[in-house]
Amino acid sequence: MHYSPVAMHIPDGFLSLVISMICWTVTIILDGIAISRTNKTLGERQVPLMGIMAAFIFAAQMINFPVAGGTSGHLLGGALAAITLGPWAAMLVMTSVIAVQGLLFQDGGLIVMGANILNMGLVTVIIGYGFYRATFGRSQGVKLAVAGVAAWLSVMAGALLTSLELWLSGTARLGIVIPAMLGVHALIGLGEALITVSALSFILRTRPDLLGEGSASIKGGRGWIAAGILVALAVVLLSPLASVNPDGLNRVAMNLGFFNTAHFATGPLAGYNIPFLGKTPVSRIVAGAIGLFVVLGLAILAGRALQKKT
Repeated sequence: MHYSPVAMHIPDGFLSLVISMICWTVTIILDGIAISRTNKTLGERQVPLMGIMAAFIFAAQMINFPVAGGTSGHLLGGALAAITLGPWAAMLVMTSVIAVQGLLFQDGGLIVMGANILNMGLVTVIIGYGFYRATFGRSQGVKLAVAGVAAWLSVMAGALLTSLELWLSGTARLGIVIPAMLGVHALIGLGEALITVSALSFILRTRPDLLGEGSASIKGGRGWIAAGILVALAVVLLSPLASVNPDGLNRVAMNLGFFNTAHFATGPLAGYNIPFLGKTPVSRIVAGAIGLFVVLGLAILAGRALQKKT
């Protein structure tokens, strides 16, 4: 059977309605706090960085990389966003990315979107920033090492939370789903750590002023903004090369026998494809570019609305 890598997030049907609503409640509360805190801390020069980070994470999540056992993984990006933007703006960026993926591309269910945002966006930001914060004032080598550990742990935390949600929903047995999810995501987390450290290493060498919650004094003109957008577009161009193996969650669902409970929605851009272009590399690239600019614009608009008033 041929699998597509496009259905990467939790689909409707995996979680019960009660658990989905609880996740929505927690997500709304955390995003409400993030909006309030961002309004007090976000500087004008950080707003474009929110858009660029959202665009890059969206593009990078389109590229599934292979791991053992015919399984694939993809970047979550929560730790990377938290380290570059601070936790509150990062939460809003991750929420924007995952919401656009669900609404435009049917990547993850709508009822369970709160769980997807919580697991992949908010928890990963909290873990990533919490560990990285301890490196303030330390050497770049220490910062990068801790960032890699934080990125790996953020993936494991998201996998653990998903496992608990599946168990509480009655979808899988706790003693089986936790080892299965953590086992495969331990490998996926290594990819997350590698991408995070590579991105941060590049930023530290070229634009260290971009890092940190308080980076309101970002230097230079708009050239770095254009460069960031071009990098994100270049990643989209590579998306047809993504692994077609099922991702970690879907592989576990297949192995444990609950994959057939999923309900996948359809829509004009479902599967990251343009209907009249068919399921071709060009179609995927065009769809990815559309999504990239949507999240870019959404994050910038949110940042401008919430930036602190001086």
